[in-house]
Amino acid sequence: MNFENVQLETSNHIATIKLNMPGSFNTLTDELKADLLRAIELCADDDDTKVVVITGSGKAFCAGGDINLFKDSSNVSDRLRQGLKIVNLIIIGIRRMPKPVIAAINGVTGGAGVSIAAACDLRICASSVKFKIGYTSIGLIPDGGWTLLVPQLIGFSKATELVLLDSPFDAEKALEYGFVNIVVPNERLDEEVYAVAQKLAKGPSVSYAITKGNLNHAMYGLLERQLELEREGMIRAGRTDDSKEGFKAFLEKRSPSFKGK
Repeated sequence: MNFENVQLETSNHIATIKLNMPGSFNTLTDELKADLLRAIELCADDDDTKVVVITGSGKAFCAGGDINLFKDSSNVSDRLRQGLKIVNLIIIGIRRMPKPVIAAINGVTGGAGVSIAAACDLRICASSVKFKIGYTSIGLIPDGGWTLLVPQLIGFSKATELVLLDSPFDAEKALEYGFVNIVVPNERLDEEVYAVAQKLAKGPSVSYAITKGNLNHAMYGLLERQLELEREGMIRAGRTDDSKEGFKAFLEKRSPSFKGK
């Protein structure tokens, strides 16, 4: 099934959701978020689907939020307030999915794209992929469950370092940190993802569902509260002069001059 901004295809009990706005590096526009959420819901409700793969088209997995939405700095907080509601539902949908979800990380990944990948059960990454957290460089804070999901994967200290210093890192570093499970040459990404997905599709699906539910209970019991805390914090950060400067500098392709206000 094809949406306007997402492709959904199912074969051999494997559903593949492909973010399909390559011209904008699959940034999370309102339309893309709505399509992605609906695709996730359809996969959850489809008894024939045993495994879900989330990936991107073109040169990106997902570059994060759509900064162009904030050209008008007068309504940043309102846009963040509404936009993050859908992002949070996407993350909850992935975690509540009663079947394994694989992130096939094919290209550039940043911001909330990192959160989406972190919410998945497994992450298989092409060797050329570059990651950038991005939030603090524009005066904002992590969202999409980042502050819970990423520290669980890579540890509190490394997560703090990545978000505060915001240094880009590559696929091999992501593997070293424990953020991704497997790194493969670009040309082998689809092959490796399909092999893992096929193995899972042939596995004990009820066992997987129970195990994932137990992991959620043990590791992510506070996820919904954390998502709401992040949304509240993002709204506060979005009201600052620093965030306005961050957005302006990003759009003007220059370094921001933050004042701590």
